[in-house]
Amino acid sequence: MINIVIAEDHQSLIDGIKIFLDYEDDVTVVGEANNGEQLIDVVRKTKPDIVLTDIRMPKMDGITAARLIKREFPDIKIIAFSMFEQDEAMLQMQAAGASGYILKNSSLKVLLAAIKTVMAGQTYFDESLNSGVDGADTEIPLSKREIEIVKLIGEGKTSQDIADALFIGKTTVDTHRKNILKKLNLHGKSELLRYSMEKKYDF
Repeated sequence: MINIVIAEDHQSLIDGIKIFLDYEDDVTVVGEANNGEQLIDVVRKTKPDIVLTDIRMPKMDGITAARLIKREFPDIKIIAFSMFEQDEAMLQMQAAGASGYILKNSSLKVLLAAIKTVMAGQTYFDESLNSGVDGADTEIPLSKREIEIVKLIGEGKTSQDIADALFIGKTTVDTHRKNILKKLNLHGKSELLRYSMEKKYDF
């Protein structure tokens, strides 16, 4: 059974998701919250498998709440459920520990797919956030070091984290990142992050 807590300041949206998930035998909603502070309290009481949270909420935003939840309960998986399509919002949630990011205009079937995927230990990001990545030329080979860096980026590591893990300088990591972007015809850190998260198991 997958136990879920939903955090959203619009109760009608929570109710709609709960009705949809009621038809799933292996998913149950064990708690709900209408603001970030309440979410923390509910998570402490219910200790769910997955938290589905909006980003913009009263009292405490979803990014801050996600960071606190992952610090206290690192095994709980977090899916951001947001109206924001901006890369920065996705990156901030990913940095806070989210394993998934879906848009509110997505179908409930997408939501269910995200829940199942994240529960299986993988990441799930809304397809509409992947524009520009699908066209990357993945046939261009990366060096062994570049592949190591791509894998670590896919795990959410910063350049400094990667430098520490590989015992190299941060400037060296930044140089490798630039080379990877050029080889794969990617544009900016958000496209590199999405590529890395999608491909980290493929090498």
